[in-house]
Amino acid sequence: MAFPKKFYWGGATASNQCEGAWQEDGKGESCADHFTAGGRGIPRRFTPELEPGARYPSHRGIDHYHRYEEDIRLFAEMGFRMYRLSINWTRIFPNGDDEVPNAAGLAHYRRVFECCRKYGIEPLVTMSHYEFPYALTKKWNGWADRRTIGCFTRYAETILREYRGLVRYWIIFNEINIAVLGVGDTLSLGMFPEQETLDVMQAETGSPETRSRRFTALHNQLVASALTVALGRKIDPEFRFGCMIAGSVSYPLTCAPEDVYGAWRKNQLENFYCGDVQVRGVYHPMASGWLREQGVTLETQPEDGEILKNGTVDFYALSYYLTGCVSADRTREKVSGNMTTGVPNPYLASSEWGWQIDPEGLRYFLDELYSRYRIPLMVVENGLGARDVPENGRVHDPYRIDYLRRHIRAMEQALEDGCEIWGYTAWGCIDLVSASTGEMSKRYGFIYVDADDADNGTLDRIRKDSFYWYRKVIATNGEDLT
Repeated sequence: MAFPKKFYWGGATASNQCEGAWQEDGKGESCADHFTAGGRGIPRRFTPELEPGARYPSHRGIDHYHRYEEDIRLFAEMGFRMYRLSINWTRIFPNGDDEVPNAAGLAHYRRVFECCRKYGIEPLVTMSHYEFPYALTKKWNGWADRRTIGCFTRYAETILREYRGLVRYWIIFNEINIAVLGVGDTLSLGMFPEQETLDVMQAETGSPETRSRRFTALHNQLVASALTVALGRKIDPEFRFGCMIAGSVSYPLTCAPEDVYGAWRKNQLENFYCGDVQVRGVYHPMASGWLREQGVTLETQPEDGEILKNGTVDFYALSYYLTGCVSADRTREKVSGNMTTGVPNPYLASSEWGWQIDPEGLRYFLDELYSRYRIPLMVVENGLGARDVPENGRVHDPYRIDYLRRHIRAMEQALEDGCEIWGYTAWGCIDLVSASTGEMSKRYGFIYVDADDADNGTLDRIRKDSFYWYRKVIATNGEDLT
């Protein structure tokens, strides 16, 4: 089965990983601006105060803030039909709760979206992609305080009204489900962490009080999401809203019943806990039991149930990079990848950063999602982080082409299975700062950016071999993957 004629081929970025210009034109500080650089085996740190001599990668990014037209022109050269990007909340409301929006921030994104339209590219805009206002972290401990809902919906209403006619497709929260894990406390929920390291291995730690605060904060985000959808439909019935879930597919390591159930439970909690609320408008029937087992007390309001029912999304967007296994044997070594952990699968190869490569898992996940929800799907993050080395002004990246080819074929198989898939926006369509490690050397892009892990380099853009390959893929609507 061929890809649909109006399939949205494109790529994805996030403002905190590419824009830089972290103090320009009235922008306020976000939590992302307080994460230091790390590396494989070296966790990023969150510092309440900026430390002299420490490197904060979001401060420079790849200077997309000033070079967006050059970059979008390169995306157009590849043939992009969609560009997924995020608005940095702190460019619009520097403190999160300001009385009036920052005019310079509004004007900047208007220029960006107009540039996309100029080149025939549909913007897919994420409202919150790990860019939580640090002022609200200090004031209320982020999403742990219900008052944050009102701040977010005011921000959402502002940008929905401002960009009506320029933006049709919206994602409200990026990878909202990482909030069920400890790694999401600051990254996603804007709360002060119990420990300063951004370490997915701490995902299952924390006291009942910590977990209660975490899941209450996540509940507040889910309420905010539903309110935003309902509000947006009143502003413009043509708007389309999506949830965005970090695909965390887990297999049982063995056929032992304990492994099978453990994998099922992990998938339910990490993939479907949030998806059920945003798509179906209700929590999973077993959610209360899961929370009770963890000692979680969820703080809600009587009106929340009705709010959630009236604010369900139009499509389900997902990131997909890897899969892992679950074992009841607690002595098994775990590896991390895209904010989750798992036992290594002996049948799969891994990237240099230990992320296991599993194209067949993407087909499985898409089939599972469509069987469960029956709404359109969009793969809005997928890619391979690797060390690219320029040679005589060229970048040869056959490993990336192979990775993407196999995943696109898996997506085509899911279409043949009967899934409705609207689009594919490869992650890091241009090299940018890695969210998990803060490195530039962990590259995903079709476009090489001359910048290293110490902020050296010209920031010049170089087309990789994968640039020309992806251009051919788009031009043939996925028929030519050679």
